[in-house]
Formats: sequence, structure tokens, C-alpha cells
Amino acid sequence: MEITAVMVKDLRERTGAGMMDCKKVLVETGGDIEKAIDELRTKGLAKAAKKAGRVASEGAVVSYIHGKGRIGVLVEVNCETDFVGNTDEFRQLAYDIAMQVAATNPVYLSREQVPAADVEHEREVLRAQALEEGKPEKVVD
Repeated sequence: MEITAVMVKDLRERTGAGMMDCKKVLVETGGDIEKAIDELRTKGLAKAAKKAGRVASEGAVVSYIHGKGRIGVLVEVNCETDFVGNTDEFRQLAYDIAMQVAATNPVYLSREQVPAADVEHEREVLRAQALEEGKPEKVVD
């Protein structure tokens, strides 16, 4: 079966995979779109594991200001390439993350900044909640 540009385009739209990956998988599956989707999904998991150690040195720094300047958030979201970092979708993602940070009103920026007394207090509260819900005491801690 001949693999057409329309088939490749359809597979790309359905999976978000790269053009060459789509074409290669379509050739391997004899043009069967459903098998190609399954194959791309399988390969995608393997590719994701390979990419886990790669450096994400590009991206965007985005601010979100709310309440006439009373609340402000500055986030850095990283990606592997400047091509991705410069897209409107990526910048919208970074903005949405900043907005969520503002909505949750975090008190600390990292685990290391949380005082031990605050951690212990939260543990006590969550322990009491779990016991109130009927969880066995041996599994609560």
C-alpha cells in the first residue's frame, strides 16, 4: 500500500507525533491507521524513558499579576528547544501555571524552607483527619 501525505497528516493530527515517525510507522503497519496509533503509543513510552535525562535549558519566564498588583507570581517553565519555548501554546501553559500558583497562595518556595514545626503540625492535622475518617491507626502514619 502506498503511504500518502494525507495519511501521514491524519496520523499526525490524531497523535501529535512527528511527520517522519508517522510515515515510518505507517510503512511498518501497511497503512493501517489504528495499528499505527498503537505502535506510536508504544514507541512513545520508550522514547519518553530515553528523554528523561535530557536537559531542558530553554523555555520562558512568565509573570502573573492579580488584584491591582497585590499578588504577583513569576514562574520559569523549561523545555528542550527554543522552538517550543517560543510558541504561543507554551507561553499560555506557563501563564496558566503562574495563575494556579497565585490561586494556591504558597507559603514556601521549596521543601527545604518549610520549618520542622510546620511539617509536624500538618502531620498531626492530617493524622487526625485520617483517624476521623475511620482509617486504622496502624496505617495512618
